[in-house]
Amino acid sequence: MTKQTEIVDDLDRLLEVLPQFVRETLEEHGNFNNLIEVVLDLGRRPEARYSDGFVYLSENEISREHIDTVLKRVGEFGLDNRAGIERTLHRISAIRNRQGEIIGLTCRVGRAVFGTIDIIRDVIETGKSILLLGKPGVGKTTMLREIARVLADEFLKRVVIVDTSNEIAGDGDIPHPAIGRARRMQVPRPADQAAVMIEAVENHMPEAIIIDEIGTEAEAQAARTIAERGVQLIGTAHGITLDNLVLNPTLSDLIGGIQAVTLGDEEARRRGTQKTVLERKAPPTFEIVVEIQSTQRLAIHHDVAKTVDLLLRGVEPRPEIRERSAAGEIKVVQQSDLEELHLRETREARAASANSAPAARSPVPKAMRVFPYAVSRNRLEKAIAEAGVPLRITNDLSQADFVLTIKGQYRKMPKRLREAEARGKPVYVLRSNTKAQMQEFVSSLLEDEEAQALMEAERAVHQVQLFSQPVELSPQNAYIRRLQHQLIEKFNLQSTSVGDEPQRRVKVLPVDLSGEIR
Repeated sequence: MTKQTEIVDDLDRLLEVLPQFVRETLEEHGNFNNLIEVVLDLGRRPEARYSDGFVYLSENEISREHIDTVLKRVGEFGLDNRAGIERTLHRISAIRNRQGEIIGLTCRVGRAVFGTIDIIRDVIETGKSILLLGKPGVGKTTMLREIARVLADEFLKRVVIVDTSNEIAGDGDIPHPAIGRARRMQVPRPADQAAVMIEAVENHMPEAIIIDEIGTEAEAQAARTIAERGVQLIGTAHGITLDNLVLNPTLSDLIGGIQAVTLGDEEARRRGTQKTVLERKAPPTFEIVVEIQSTQRLAIHHDVAKTVDLLLRGVEPRPEIRERSAAGEIKVVQQSDLEELHLRETREARAASANSAPAARSPVPKAMRVFPYAVSRNRLEKAIAEAGVPLRITNDLSQADFVLTIKGQYRKMPKRLREAEARGKPVYVLRSNTKAQMQEFVSSLLEDEEAQALMEAERAVHQVQLFSQPVELSPQNAYIRRLQHQLIEKFNLQSTSVGDEPQRRVKVLPVDLSGEIR
């Protein structure tokens, strides 16, 4: 893997606009590769901000003359209080007083970084719409610029950049060469960004549109319009993680929108939730979300729809995390939980179809694992020991076969219980936290073979509903298989029996595979 190459775009041009004493100190200090911006505030000492901190550039304070010197050397400020230096990527942002006079300047270093998107090149090649998230200064705009160049020059796509503040393609009428063959549409006022986005689609037939800082409801709606017309949309939005968008009513439409839904009594009981719940109301505008955690570390949500559904059910999703080493090597340090499940189930399905006579499967587990929530662990351990049943207590919810809690906690439905429901874990409720209640429960649960089989079927139903992949149950006799089929039917899913006796078993099918038997 080739290490990314960073090119500082005409830094001398930026230094030339600064007051002389500031420029000279910067040149003495060096460390330009890590320089982010220079801050000039009236009545304060000038600062140079680097990726690892900041330094004062002088003991002298910035005067109005110093600020006026800079203003004479840069372009005009727009309504967004930003200006630039023609044919460069540098940005000058102004702070004004109540009378509109400029009393502070942030002189941001603009860079073109080639190779920065190698870490997500395969994601871009999918042609899906991608949203980049990250804190200011982490490199979102730099990555957008490189994506535009790669799509236009290497993939030969028709790319249009909607450049609100001339930050992607630089100041002036001629775009910076860092965007390659991509075309740039300037936005006269920030409020016009949504209209220019639509104009780009209607007038210039792009295959991909690049947009920075989607921040209003109108821009979110314009983004949906673009995506629905089959155009690949690459953009950034205000927010650090996908969770931020879920909680942002203005921008939640980017990930499908959130709505309150009132469930029927039966459905609410089945889910174990209140009657009013939050659900995603539409397909996401952006199919993939990339969280830029640092310049060398990204978290990728490959299936935004499923990720948002998990979040709304109180489950914390686990994205794929990629890192780039100092040598330029890219590694996946964490697999997505959705991807792991899909790969596992794919392997199991292929193995099942490859064997005409399936190998013996494990029977119903002899020792089941219970995750106690707000239940006395000592009392439960004693109840299990005295009942003599093969039941183990686990502190890992993902390893549990079911959850045991008490009535008062189940009514409150805290986050841990919502997570269990979302993971498809059956939740059993005791009336009180007494040893007698626990003894009665563990004895009846594990002495009843039917209860075990139906509990396994219910877990499989939740798993199929969440991930839309078929699930096979453990082998059972004909009577218990019939009970499992009846339970599955109550959840509006279909099932079939596969294999030969004594390994014949039930297979739960997702809705879109209802007529297919694997």
